[in-house]
Amino acid sequence: MSENQSIVDVKTAVYAAYQYLRSLQEVMGGTLYNLRLEEVELSEDRDFWLVTVGFDRAEFPAIMTEDRNYKIFKVNSQTGEVEAMKIRAI
Repeated sequence: MSENQSIVDVKTAVYAAYQYLRSLQEVMGGTLYNLRLEEVELSEDRDFWLVTVGFDRAEFPAIMTEDRNYKIFKVNSQTGEVEAMKIRAI
């Protein structure tokens, strides 16, 4: 295998991002709804998958106002591990 060749496929990278986000739901303020894949990109150096996931969060459950949020996950293309999560400005 040549240097910088991705061994983790896109489906594995997306799954890692989803699992990471779901594992953080409680510390992010509760249940996240309507998780949806928005974008996926392999970095130019092929070291990372950049996975953008969108979701809704009920800010006040009694009122059920929805707030759409987007997170970018930096997934290592060699190991499949999430190395970073950032807010994606819209």
